[in-house]
Amino acid sequence: MIAREVEFEGHLIDSNILPKVLDLILDLEGEFEITEFRIGKRKEDTSYARMIVFGKDEAHLDKILKELHKLGARIPYVEDVELREAPADRVLPENFYVTTNNPTFIRLNGEWIMVEDISMDRVIVVDPKEKRAFCKFLNEVKKGDLIVVGEKGVRVIPPERPRKSTTFEFMGGTISTERPTENVIEAIAREIVDLKRRGGKIAVVAGPAVNHTGARDALAGLIRDGFVDLLLSGNALAVHDIEIALFGTSLGMDIKTGRPVPGGNRHHIHTISKVIAAGGIKKAVESGLIKNGIMFECVRNNIPFILAGSIRDDGPLPEVITDTMEAKKEMKKALKGIDMVIMLATMLHSIAVGNLLPSTVKTICVDTNPSVVTKLVDRGSHQAIGIVTDVGLFLPKLYEKIKKLSYHLSN
Repeated sequence: MIAREVEFEGHLIDSNILPKVLDLILDLEGEFEITEFRIGKRKEDTSYARMIVFGKDEAHLDKILKELHKLGARIPYVEDVELREAPADRVLPENFYVTTNNPTFIRLNGEWIMVEDISMDRVIVVDPKEKRAFCKFLNEVKKGDLIVVGEKGVRVIPPERPRKSTTFEFMGGTISTERPTENVIEAIAREIVDLKRRGGKIAVVAGPAVNHTGARDALAGLIRDGFVDLLLSGNALAVHDIEIALFGTSLGMDIKTGRPVPGGNRHHIHTISKVIAAGGIKKAVESGLIKNGIMFECVRNNIPFILAGSIRDDGPLPEVITDTMEAKKEMKKALKGIDMVIMLATMLHSIAVGNLLPSTVKTICVDTNPSVVTKLVDRGSHQAIGIVTDVGLFLPKLYEKIKKLSYHLSN
């Protein structure tokens, strides 16, 4: 057998890191021997563990160490990071390092440097002259870029359970299907109000179901009242929101009665045509064509929005970014400084945004499909909450709770 010594430091017990480490080694058919273990005496103290990990051969041990690295494993005697040039645009050197969504540092010339814009499944590009490291998409890599290879000189800080008692401590990393929805919604509303009082920023990722299920007014109200700092969505949300403003229908269905309207199937196409003729969403609001709704409140309150297109879009509206790579870049840029993301009934956009977020961002995912919620919550973070419910029930209740809490706090 072949062995290597590794160490871990942090809240290893209450964040369940050490049990995960030991289970992972055994699941991968390795062995371990703990040589040193120090438990923090006070709540704020960290713990320390050093162990020898055994593998059948070099390849087997490397496989185990790669997985342990994601949980924060580090070699006690650290070497500098290894860098290799990209041989061509969008081509990576062998054994390139793939990032997690956890805070990551590299050791360059004896100094630890934090990787900027961290998110999962990216590569690390290093600028030695500026002593900076960046997390980049594969399609952003240029020939000659210095890419991190292997795990040597890379340190990952795994997520730890929040020390303060919050909704995210109680429900973090879980999916709620049976907990009392009223209690959960009230707790989330309190988190949102507290975050905004501290100057935090909130992004909403919303699908067209927000319109179809009757949650449109609630989302518009949250934007108007200052609880949304960024809206991320697609063509459909905007089209059907504006369709309601112009025709009182969504997908041709009367929004009040839920019944189809004669000729209603054409309303969304007429909506797109009218907005294009007006010169876009902003100009349609300024001209008085659009008088209410989600996009109306975004324009009136100067809330930025990014609409990413897809192959199924009608139109699309002028503001829709049809180049998906460009849309992803714009979303990544807009998400800087965001503290919480609320994902509402949209699988594709929610997963896309989730892949752009560091694990430190609080995430709330609401969808009727449990598998969608599971995909989004299971990102190795205690900062994510999943709720399996109808957005048409959830959002109006959330807005109501937020209004009540805001009123009590301001009086």
